[in-house]
Order: sequence, then C-alpha cells, then structure tokens
Amino acid sequence: MAVDTLTMTVLVLIYLAATLAIGYIGYRQTKSSEDYLVAGRCSHPVIIALSYGATFISTSAIIGFGGQAANLGMGLIWLTVLNIGAGILLAFIVFGKKTREIGHRLSAVTFPDLMCKLYKSPLLQYIAGFIIVISMPLYTAAILIGGARFIEPTLGIDYTTSLLVFAVITAVYVVFGGLIAVMYTDAFQGTIMLIGMTVLLAFTLVAVGGFSAGSATLTIMAGLVPKTLAAQGMSGWTVMPELGSPIWFTVVTTLVLGVGIGVLAQPQLVVRFMTAKDNKSLNRAVLVGGPFILMMTGVAFTVGALSNVWFYQTSGKIAIDAAGGNVDAIMPLFINQAMPDIFVVIFMLTLLSAAMSTLSALYHAMGTALVCDIWGRGRECALSLRAHQAGIVVMMVVSTILAFLLPVSIIARATAMFMGLCACAFLPAFAIGIYAKVPSTRAALSSMVSGAVVWFAWTAFVHAAEAKPLGLCQAIFGTPTLLGSPWTAIDPIVIALPVSFVVMGFLQLQCSADQPVAEATA
Repeated sequence: MAVDTLTMTVLVLIYLAATLAIGYIGYRQTKSSEDYLVAGRCSHPVIIALSYGATFISTSAIIGFGGQAANLGMGLIWLTVLNIGAGILLAFIVFGKKTREIGHRLSAVTFPDLMCKLYKSPLLQYIAGFIIVISMPLYTAAILIGGARFIEPTLGIDYTTSLLVFAVITAVYVVFGGLIAVMYTDAFQGTIMLIGMTVLLAFTLVAVGGFSAGSATLTIMAGLVPKTLAAQGMSGWTVMPELGSPIWFTVVTTLVLGVGIGVLAQPQLVVRFMTAKDNKSLNRAVLVGGPFILMMTGVAFTVGALSNVWFYQTSGKIAIDAAGGNVDAIMPLFINQAMPDIFVVIFMLTLLSAAMSTLSALYHAMGTALVCDIWGRGRECALSLRAHQAGIVVMMVVSTILAFLLPVSIIARATAMFMGLCACAFLPAFAIGIYAKVPSTRAALSSMVSGAVVWFAWTAFVHAAEAKPLGLCQAIFGTPTLLGSPWTAIDPIVIALPVSFVVMGFLQLQCSADQPVAEATA
C-alpha cells in the first residue's frame, strides 16, 4: 500500500523535533552527577510510571512478542497477567519502596552501586557491572533490529541506514541530558505508544469482524497449524500447547516466566525507583503503570494472534507463511498491509517511541555501568559527566555492531535471554538484600555468580534454541545438546533461578545463625 511520503516525513520530523526538544529541557535541568544518574531523586509519579512502562515495553513486545503470538497463539496473554502482577504491583510495592529508601539513604546512583553499598562489597559492584556490560548489548541490539525492521518497509529506507540513524538519534539526547532527559522523553513516547496501541486494537477488531468473530475464526483455523509446530505440541492459536510439549515449555518457561519474572531485577528499571521523591509517588505510579502495561502487552499479543485471521482471509496464508517464515516481520507486514495509510504513519511513531524509550534507558544503564561501576569505580571519574557520556557512546557502538551480526527472528528470544539472566544473577541477592537486617556479602556473591554460571551453562549446553546456534556444545562434546527432550525445551531460568535462590537463602540463613554467636562472643 502506498503511504504519502510527504505526510510521513513531516510527522516523523515533528516527532523527532519534539523528542529532542524535550531532551533539551532535561539537559538544561541536569546540573550535577546525581541529576545525570538518578534524575535528581524527585521525579513526578506519572513520569516514573510512563518511563518505567515505556522502558519495559519496547519493540520486542510489539514486534517480537506480537510476532510470537501470531506464531504460537494467545497463550502469551499469560505474560500480560504476570507483567502486571509481578512487573508492576510486586515490583513497585514490594521492591520499589525499599529500593527507594535504601537508595536515598546510601546515595546509590546505579543498580551495581546499590548492591555494592548494600552489601559493602566493591567486588559485587564489579560483577554486577560486568554482567550488565556483557549482556545488555544483546537486548539493545534486539530493540534496534525491531525498530529498523519496521522503518525499512514503511519509509523505504534500507535496513543499514535505518538502524544507524535510529541508534544515533536516540543516543544524542541520552548522552547530553542524562536520566532526566531519558525519563522526560519516555513519558512523551509512552503517551504516543498508548494512543497508537489503542487505535491498533480498534482497527484490528474491525478488520477481523470483532473479537468474538475473530477468535471463533482463529479457533476454526486450528487445522492450519504448521506440521512442524503441531509435531511439537501446538494444537491451535486460541488454546495452550499440549502440556509438557516442547512448545508448551517454550511459551511457559521462556516467554512467560523468562520475561515475567526477569522484569523484577532489570537494572534500568530498578533505577527508576531511586528517582522517586517518596513512597507515595510509587503508590501513585502504580495506578498509571498497571493500565499502561495492560494496553501495551495485551494489545500486542491479541493483535498478533488475530493477524492470522486477516492474512488467511485476504491471501489464503497464515501469518508466518505470509511473512516468509520470519517471525519478526509479521507485525510490520500486517500493519503495512491491513491498516489505513494514516495509521501506518501513526504506528511508525508508536514503534519509534517504544524503541527509543527502551534504547535510551539501556544506553544510559550500559554507559553508567561501564564508567561508574567498572572503569571509574573508586576514582573521581566515576561521577564525571564527560566520562559517562563517553561510556554511553562506546556501548551504543557495541550494540549497533551486534545488531548487524544477530540472525533473523531474534527479537523475542534475545529479550527473554537478557531478562532471564537478570533474574538468575540479580533477583535473589536484590530481593533478600533490601529486606535482610544483616545481608550476607558471601551469600550475594555466591548467588550472583552461581545464577549467572548455571544460566550460561544451560544456555550453551542444554537449551536447544541457543545451544545449537552457538555450537559450543557441538565443538566440545560432539553433540548439539548434552541432554535430550524435554530438557532441551526448558528455559535456563527454570534451572538457574532456583539454584541462585537456594544458594542465597542457605548462606544468608547461615550468616543470620552466626550473627547471635558473634554478638555473644563480643
């Protein structure tokens, strides 16, 4: 379908001008390292909620997970339930308030810095910073790919140019404006995302004859499930895969649990709690954040699944076949072909907003981890604005290079991998640390290392989705995976997170038991 190029160009330029103008306001308000790193610790509840939600919801949710819903069905709606329950209610009320209180009291400015001061361990800060610098570029690259994949067919710009321009423009206001600029632009972009997703749902329901009619048709289409998916346990797009089947494990352990639990310990999200003025601000933020996450993920998963109906009615193909087998191309193709011309423009702005809001947060988190937590720790440069700006640029370049190297259909999986690793490495030490009276440094270090190591080992040697492409297991042991089905379909988070929690809990209890003895001896 033809989109008016002039209209498209004008709206995009207006959007970019508004984003850069808002970023400039953040830049003008950034007077100190605390402003640059934690937004001055006085952010408005609505800004916090929209920034948190827009950072969490990116092109991976809309493009990657929307495509997975088209491929694997509406079972992904359970991720929406977990996102709201864990990602908003549990995160803000249980973890957020304590994080804010401790962050303010200890003057922590990054997630690794928080862990360091909480446990009085510089080594913990180095390890946390190292995990961020090594793993976060993978997630960042996935976000870049998602945005570039939509810009490419929509604006007719080649993929390489789309990705490079996308990366650089986002980096500009992050480098100069710090977290204040990031959160201000997040709020603006989050508002656009909310409008865009609402309109997308409305147009999709009209295109398939309403939700009831669309769902009924999708149910009848169960016989069209590809043979490869049917052999792995998928029996339709409106029902869960067969219990215990490979696809069931993929949907439940990788996509639902990996992302739903992983959100609790993502460094770029935890920092948002430390920007709040008081606990009332976090309570109020929940009222905005909950509905926002519901609309973002719920709409993406519903539209993704229902796109099969539209593609079949108009071309006689299901979504994955219409997209040439590329899961990440399903949502862009559906929107470009099924939506009115003007909405293609609106949704491009929605997607740009989703990608830029997450990219800006990741750039900031990676750059500050590199400078504040690894390279400059213990030196004056750790709080140097110029050093942090250089760190952001370095990590932006690394992520952009990685985006060119990653394979197709990687967005959702890369997102799940990053969030799963965050949960396995950080969640036990973070959760217990903010509540324990005397948090054990030994327990935190052991938990973080064991969680990361077990996650990597399972990823490289057992979980087929990563082990086979990596080829490490094949090179060392002469076999694609060390274990057979169903273990090859079970996500690393199911194995590594319990190990990390057990290690943390056992050593923390041991520390607590030793404490009274030490006090009595003293």
